[in-house]
Amino acid sequence: MSLTHLFFDIGGVLGTNGWDREQRLRAIERFDLDPEFESRHEELAGDWEIGRLTLAEYLESAVFFTPRSFTPGEFTAFMFAQSEPFLDTIAIARRVAVRGEVTLMTLNNESNELNLHRIRSFGLRDIFSAFFSSCWLGVRKPSRTFFDRALNIAQVPASDVLFVDDREQNLVPARALGFETHHYTGAASLERELSARDLI
Repeated sequence: MSLTHLFFDIGGVLGTNGWDREQRLRAIERFDLDPEFESRHEELAGDWEIGRLTLAEYLESAVFFTPRSFTPGEFTAFMFAQSEPFLDTIAIARRVAVRGEVTLMTLNNESNELNLHRIRSFGLRDIFSAFFSSCWLGVRKPSRTFFDRALNIAQVPASDVLFVDDREQNLVPARALGFETHHYTGAASLERELSARDLI
């Protein structure tokens, strides 16, 4: 089978998650947030990740609906600081890009502002040709619509794509559509997979 495209998730594959439970727990401890913060986040997260809310609107409802001893700027800086690149995996992606056998793109669930920060700070713009993100597609993985939209924009059949994600729930619908998939558990196994496919 000849692959033409390699799709990467970002959070959990190319770097840490952006604003997942672990990062939010750190925020609760750092800023002494009330226990209801998590439930407020859950109410807002869907709209925020598909671009219906800005970061400022999310923070206003989730955090700054009441006076705080810290500023939105301080909280935002903390949020951004939670993002750390997985340098070994990014190096593998760069090797694939340099070889030039396939086109690299990303498929991820993320809010607009965090997404832009992570693309920039992880140095992804010179590796990936396009970024299919929930905030710009208006739908989140694992919805089939998410994958359909990415394929239509990329103009590639699912059978020509290898999709790398750390969550099995996202790989199931991709396989149903005909994607080749790799369940990411670390850089070493990904490197073996791509070497076996003669992509690096």
